[in-house]
Amino acid sequence: MNIDTLQATARAMVAPGKGILAMDESSPTCNKRFEALGIPTTIEMRREYRTMLVSSPGLGEHIGGAILFDETLRDQTTDGKSFVDALKEQGIVPGIKVDTGAKDLALHPGEKVTEGLDGLGPRLAEYGELGARFAKWRAVYAISDALPSQACFTANAHGLARYAALCQAHDIVPIVEPEVLMDGSHSIERSFEVTQHAQQTVFEALADQSVDLSGIVLKPSMVISGADAKNRAGVEEVARETLRCLLSTVPPAVPGIAFLSGGQSDQEATMHLNAMHHVGADLPWAVTFSYGRALQAAAMTNWAGQSANVDSARAIAFHRARMNGVAALGEYSPDMEKAA
Repeated sequence: MNIDTLQATARAMVAPGKGILAMDESSPTCNKRFEALGIPTTIEMRREYRTMLVSSPGLGEHIGGAILFDETLRDQTTDGKSFVDALKEQGIVPGIKVDTGAKDLALHPGEKVTEGLDGLGPRLAEYGELGARFAKWRAVYAISDALPSQACFTANAHGLARYAALCQAHDIVPIVEPEVLMDGSHSIERSFEVTQHAQQTVFEALADQSVDLSGIVLKPSMVISGADAKNRAGVEEVARETLRCLLSTVPPAVPGIAFLSGGQSDQEATMHLNAMHHVGADLPWAVTFSYGRALQAAAMTNWAGQSANVDSARAIAFHRARMNGVAALGEYSPDMEKAA
């Protein structure tokens, strides 16, 4: 393990005013989104879409890293260059999703555990040769009155920690993603309780596996009311409770926290991120974004599989990256949306 390499990569991913573009959706997930927009579900169309996204002029001004799916890491843009090289030309660090998905947790109905540890070492070695400098593994926790169970917390924390250790052994920065799902009608207080325990359990497991915290990036969900909750918490309360949770769980050695958007609207995710920089002062880690749909959805809808729309879709992708880039500095205003 070369900790200097890991630290340098992690710092580049969460550099000031930059975040991470999550474009690691699987081919079936991408196809499902294409179908909803009437776009042909072919590898050629996925290539065209991803080429449009990574070639958006100026994208690297606000994006420090991009998480790819296996197909994309091995693929070339429509111009014939590898996606890895296309990202590097923009100054964006290439990364790779390595988990194989959340599966049913045995004997625990309604709960999931993420799989993918089998053969992960050799896969990481190959991904490193292909140009990936960081990886991502996502664990999910559903909330109800009785869930998550301790078994769910423990199993997912162990998986995240084993993954992180394997990544660092291959000089690949692990993004550690414990996602507490927004689905449900739970209160922000219940979200805080579950998120805090999930993060505490994860950091205990990381310590057990001797993971160097200065060479990881944490990708948590925000502490937020359930999507179906009555009287959902406002922007400032979400920012305040999220930071209160993180300050109680995340050691200062961690270089950066890059939030997932997790079902929030584009603008909601941006406003929450911006508010954290007003609520919190002198935070020990970089606080930024690692958004998927909140960065991509508007651009994909505009593009709609039409080559005539490429330039306008690129402009939209850049705009959303810029909005979140300035939010990561606490300089966002909704008026900036109108000026676009």
